[in-house]
Amino acid sequence: MNFKISIGFDLHKLVPGRKLKLCGVEIPFKKGLLGHSDGDVGLHALIDAILSAADLPDIGTLFPDKDPQYKDIESIKLLEKALELIEEKGYKVSQADLTFICDEPKLSPFYGKMKILLSEKLKIDPSNIGIKAKTTEGLMKTLQIEAIACFCLVVLTKKLES
Repeated sequence: MNFKISIGFDLHKLVPGRKLKLCGVEIPFKKGLLGHSDGDVGLHALIDAILSAADLPDIGTLFPDKDPQYKDIESIKLLEKALELIEEKGYKVSQADLTFICDEPKLSPFYGKMKILLSEKLKIDPSNIGIKAKTTEGLMKTLQIEAIACFCLVVLTKKLES
């Protein structure tokens, strides 16, 4: 098969005293995402989709939250490792599409920065990366849930032999 498709998902609680990073971009906000690493749900969903498409173990298995070496690690470093692993199997990411779910903060002003950073890391044109956010129309606030979730779809393609 010359291509593989997979979906990744992640969800983290918003808490005071942490920086908010999504797709490696710092978002000015009063809270950040709780996690053993930096809690970047965008990158975590992307990493899980990449690993799954390449038939590799998930992010929690490869980078366990019980392992002190991953405490507060920037998720961009985990993405770099995942990309090395799929490259060893002869794959590369050719497309990624991320959907964030949150009522706040507003993410659209940061889409451009996210796409540029991801295109550099994935080595693909920014036009092959989709980023958007959807609100829950206040449902999360009604349920007293302060969190951000992300779904990610990726397409991996086999690298051409030289």
